Amino acid sequence: MSNNKILSAVCYFSIFFSPLLLPAIVYFVTDDFEVKGHAKKSLISHLAPIVLLVAGFILFWFSMVSFETRITSIASGGFDFWAFAPLLFMGVYGLLFLVVVIWNVYQGVKVLK
Repeated sequence: MSNNKILSAVCYFSIFFSPLLLPAIVYFVTDDFEVKGHAKKSLISHLAPIVLLVAGFILFWFSMVSFETRITSIASGGFDFWAFAPLLFMGVYGLLFLVVVIWNVYQGVKVLK
């Protein structure tokens, strides 16, 4: 097994121990075109949950800004989307993160074969 395959697979497996740092370092240090491609793919897949997390913090901020109006809306029997938005976000984020982890493990094993 060549070092290029191992390095490419480690970029994918780094989702467990160094999600952004290792693929970025490998991308800028290596000269092999194939390894750079795998490092870039793994870096993009590691960035997806972080981008969604930032969007979730913005969503959570909007839900906290409307907290006072939410209480009066819920007390009067109305439905307020912002009251359930953080719970919806946690479900979507958990599902996306699970898909990203499974995809990275699959790609890492595929590179090793």
